[in-house]
Amino acid sequence: MSGVQVRLGQLFNPESGRSFITAFDHGTSLPMPGSGKPMELLKKIIDGGPEGVLVGPGILKQGAELFAPRNAPAPVLRADWTFLDESAKQELGERYRVLTSPSEALALGAQAIVMYLIGRPTDGAMFADNVAAVANAAHEARVAGIPLIVEATLWGLRNEDRKDPAHLANMCRIAAELGADAIKTEYTGDPATMTEIIDLVGDIPVFTLGGARDSQDAVAQAAQGAIRSGAKGLIFGRNVWQADDVVATTKQLLAITHGDVSGDAR
Repeated sequence: MSGVQVRLGQLFNPESGRSFITAFDHGTSLPMPGSGKPMELLKKIIDGGPEGVLVGPGILKQGAELFAPRNAPAPVLRADWTFLDESAKQELGERYRVLTSPSEALALGAQAIVMYLIGRPTDGAMFADNVAAVANAAHEARVAGIPLIVEATLWGLRNEDRKDPAHLANMCRIAAELGADAIKTEYTGDPATMTEIIDLVGDIPVFTLGGARDSQDAVAQAAQGAIRSGAKGLIFGRNVWQADDVVATTKQLLAITHGDVSGDAR
């Protein structure tokens, strides 16, 4: 068994085989209301007990002591950057850069890294550079022994529907072919099409992302639909740490992630 397999396996609950990760990496690309005093907020996130927390390099450096205890969530590192704000993309163009290497992520204490694969941008050269960066990171991550989670999205400006099942399927398959150890992507909103996407990437675990802030009921329904579709986990951000009660919201999503969905699961 390789280091990648060991570290990836440790992200998942051994009983359910699933994982809930709280995303708190928004400050790298899209600082938001409610994200001030990041160490206080990070402590609340960790108190909720997710399997992992997705953060940027600076937050991992500052919050290392919060991740150090034996039973703390695993730190997962955002290793790249892009504009997430639509107006910034329109005004300044679509851009993509790598922030850190797999070996640097290990030195910071990360259990895994996450990188974007941004589907259907207007700039073909940017997409080619993005593909090359992910492929190179997949190679370096295998050598270093750290899992690479590829966030396959339709965040390019050519997309009218970011949850289009056919285009999402293409992006997830590209991520798998580039060497992703796990994939993070949108929930299509339909269990049948989501199951097709999950089947398309083979044995690679698929996480679904939470997206923009929504009502508690809508978030729970999306989480349930994703898990029933066969997703191996959730990576939710704003709908956790912008909630009135971060810990309670995390506990609810943990229950959905690890609950028995055999009644109408795949």
